[in-house]
Amino acid sequence: MKIKIESYLISASDNFKNLINSSSEIEIAAKTTIQALRNKNKIIFCGNGGSAADSQHLAAELMGRYKIDRAPLAAIAITVDTSALTAIANDYGYENVFSRQLKGIGVKGDVLFAISTSGKSKSIIEAIKTAKDIGMKVISLTGSITGEMNKISDICINTPSKETNHIQEMHITIGHLICGLVEDELFSKK
Repeated sequence: MKIKIESYLISASDNFKNLINSSSEIEIAAKTTIQALRNKNKIIFCGNGGSAADSQHLAAELMGRYKIDRAPLAAIAITVDTSALTAIANDYGYENVFSRQLKGIGVKGDVLFAISTSGKSKSIIEAIKTAKDIGMKVISLTGSITGEMNKISDICINTPSKETNHIQEMHITIGHLICGLVEDELFSKK
């Protein structure tokens, strides 16, 4: 068992060391988020499964607080309304559960964080397309495999792993890092 534990931790550590190669994309994502909030726009998160949980988590960090006791920031996860999700899935197909919500609440200048470990989720791809049609900026978080999300997002942060668990570990770290940068920029005393 000890060997498995050490192997896992070494793998995770190596992934984070390689994530430094995405520093530029993370910086652009943070600046995009900051600009939208300065302009009184909102940050909208979506994802499926573990990525849905990450969406809720990160929206809460912005709406509540991350490290600084401060005013709330306009953020929402469109993964949490079970009535909307199930009604839209039933009436329009699961691939439209996020895009339909964006059509109702998204406005030009908002930012969509689209999270997919595989980068292939149809519901996430449709959300990105809808966000772009609305005039929203799209920041995508995915794994190491590039695909359609890379092509249609404004910023795509590919994490250096093909394993879902390790991708999710890096996604929450990237999200926390961006939340911290947002707070520092908007609320730290200069």
